Amino acid sequence: MTFADYSEKSQSDDWSPGWDVIDAAFAEVYGEQEPSHFATRLEKRALFGGPEYLDGYSIYKSDKGYYHIVTYGMTQLYSRLESYGEDFNKWGYEMTFKLKANSVEECHWAMNMMGNLARYTFTSGSFFQENEYVLGDGSPLELESDSKMCSLLIVEDTEVVGRDSVHGQTDFLQLVGITWHDAQIINEHRTRGYVEEVLEKIKVDNPDFITDMKSERNYL
Repeated sequence: MTFADYSEKSQSDDWSPGWDVIDAAFAEVYGEQEPSHFATRLEKRALFGGPEYLDGYSIYKSDKGYYHIVTYGMTQLYSRLESYGEDFNKWGYEMTFKLKANSVEECHWAMNMMGNLARYTFTSGSFFQENEYVLGDGSPLELESDSKMCSLLIVEDTEVVGRDSVHGQTDFLQLVGITWHDAQIINEHRTRGYVEEVLEKIKVDNPDFITDMKSERNYL
């Protein structure tokens, strides 16, 4: 698309090229499935002085037995002339999470977690990359639970493929829950080698990196 075409299409209030990129990427995996979508409250968004830096989340139900959550807002969702032709689409990625759950309602805490991670990036300027980890403070990812899953690893989403767009590269970084035990060892050594070792071990019987909050398994 040329800049002239982009500029012309930007006159329409209904055109959201960044949003369309996310939907198209997930459609390649889930076809015509209509996801459950949760928009953040407009008055709570950072644009209006609130704490919410994301516009919302979509949740797809996989036939592999998990729910697949994706954020909207780490990338430039709406037309913006200054964003045309950039190398990376704002932060360059949206976050995803594959949660073993029985219902969409059981995914609400995960959306809150992803919103907190988005707030961290927007307020600190520190973004996430593949093969990094998020240590946390030892509390369960789902705060009001007794789950052993307390920290996160970051991988490229195993199913949804990143793509170039008019706003630049848009990737999908998947969050993967791990135990506090494993996270402490990774943090002690502070090398990607330990992250990669855990990921390789998880991949043996969990190639899609599904987070099961009932798991107590350590890999290190």
